Amino acid sequence: MTEKRILIEKAEPLLLFGFNDVYLRRIEQAFPNTLITARGDQVLLRGEQASIEAVERILDELILLVNRNGHLTENDIDTVLALFGSGDGAPPTVADTHHTVVFTPSGGSVRAKTPNQIRLVESARTHDIVFAIGPAGTGKTYTAVAIAVAALKSKQVKRIVLCRPAVEAGERLGFLPGDFREKIDPYLRPLYDALEDMLSREKLNSFMEQNVVEIVPLAYMRGRTLNSAFVILDEAQNATALQMKMFLTRLGAASRAIITGDLTQTDLPSREMSGLVQARDILEEVDGIDFVYFDEGDVIRHRLVKDIIKAYERYHAGDA
Repeated sequence: MTEKRILIEKAEPLLLFGFNDVYLRRIEQAFPNTLITARGDQVLLRGEQASIEAVERILDELILLVNRNGHLTENDIDTVLALFGSGDGAPPTVADTHHTVVFTPSGGSVRAKTPNQIRLVESARTHDIVFAIGPAGTGKTYTAVAIAVAALKSKQVKRIVLCRPAVEAGERLGFLPGDFREKIDPYLRPLYDALEDMLSREKLNSFMEQNVVEIVPLAYMRGRTLNSAFVILDEAQNATALQMKMFLTRLGAASRAIITGDLTQTDLPSREMSGLVQARDILEEVDGIDFVYFDEGDVIRHRLVKDIIKAYERYHAGDA
């Protein structure tokens, strides 16, 4: 039996514990072999070491939610318990749950699997704007979408907006069949694919009909102000400098953003500066904005993808 006392310094204890400590009792039910006692701004934990460590992680996550939203709900408690608790009273292992981002409709989970994916998840919890920069296949977009879905499910935001620049990469839109929507959908397909892994088809369709989830070309962001939204700009290396500034200034109250891109795969005309390159140069020292850099070590596609990325890096280094 282990005993540990935790001082709550980064959140208002009443908001964290709930009225009459109702939230603490809910956590205690998930860990029946652990006794949780609130005394002012302190929490006393008694139980097995593994259970105490799990409860500590739960409290840390709830403190982040309190500070971001100004309050907690029962749904917040259930969501965090689902991430860090097994539901049958047995404490989970860190390997199983610590880097779970969101649960899927099939009962599986989306987890941050590499060091930089984990860093992206942790950075998104503490920064309102995060840039994820690195080569293809490193899970930047997929992890970003999972973070957004988790934020929506836990009511940290009210909507998700996903966008991409519709840059013609070797093909001309005018020659593609169909109306504008049919022409533009192939550019947005990777975002649909990620969402379909994380939300049931019925739920996703319902969200899209209600504009709770929106997938649009970057040009459609002009003139908008997005409040309480999680916004993702994917393939940001293909945004011009003006488009990047336009996107970043769309964020309204209680909104967050992740910008993903690969600086080696810019499809803009040679005379046009990538907005992602410029944003990195201008914003890297701005407080509240973070940059997470991915590399071939984060590649989770076919084993040859890592070797392909390295070969291209060597080739371009020889040209420099």
